[in-house]
Amino acid sequence: MSEDTPILGETGAGGSDADLIKNTTTADFMRDVVEASSTVPVLVDFWAPWCEPCKQLTPILEKAVRAAKGAIRLVKLNIDEHPEVPGQMGVQSVPAVFAFQDGKPVDGFMGALPESQVNAFITRLIGEDAGADADIETAETALAAGDANTAAQIFGEILKNDAENAEAAAGLAKCYIKTGDLERAEQTLALVPPAKADSAAVASARAAIELARKSDEAGDVDELRTKVENDPNDCQARFDLALALNAKGDRQGALDELLVLVAKNRKWNDDAARKQLVQLFDAWGPSDPATTGGRQKLSSLLFA
Repeated sequence: MSEDTPILGETGAGGSDADLIKNTTTADFMRDVVEASSTVPVLVDFWAPWCEPCKQLTPILEKAVRAAKGAIRLVKLNIDEHPEVPGQMGVQSVPAVFAFQDGKPVDGFMGALPESQVNAFITRLIGEDAGADADIETAETALAAGDANTAAQIFGEILKNDAENAEAAAGLAKCYIKTGDLERAEQTLALVPPAKADSAAVASARAAIELARKSDEAGDVDELRTKVENDPNDCQARFDLALALNAKGDRQGALDELLVLVAKNRKWNDDAARKQLVQLFDAWGPSDPATTGGRQKLSSLLFA
């Protein structure tokens, strides 16, 4: 993705420091480090107030952990106030950093390393893609909450570091769809490498673009609802109502109308209702509750 990739806004996003970085005690070490490391790697920063190298290293550790966006956590222990654990682990000088995974120490280093080496150490622990995966999850959560600007900013940052990240490109395209800029959404998808053009994320974004174009032409929800109420057998009005409801964010309403069409007249317009449901599922993604519930209901109708 080039430097000129359009981004919706400049608002950043990040997790709460309380979730990523904390101070611990001897009494809480088991909970904060050993038990917590069963789900995500935990760095333990053994430090002391009088230690000048500690004052240099700790901010570097904190910055790196924040950048990983939940893929790793940092727990700090003042060895002067809580000497028991460092004593048991054989810590003889500070700063000393230990990485815990699955309840046990797996790696570590002594002394104040430069930022590049700290970043390399963390990358070795969490893997090259873990930080980006965490960022994508954060962006998708923001987009689902309606904050397209924040989501676009995060997706754009990922693409600056990895221009071939199909998930980030698809996510950025959906941000543009959210704001009605379908042209930029298509431009963003066009930058995805051919080898990744058929990925699930890109297919979902492509389906969302097609769906947005249809929804723009669907009409007014209230008018279409009145048409359906006056003539329940008006298949076109019901079909258009489903698209209009989805455009308004009423996924369940859209599902209900299309499922009624499938049940009442599956062959209408060359099986259009079933095909539209499949496109909705593609656009929403396989893990969306509306998709999973809708697929079950559709299967019940088709194979009853």
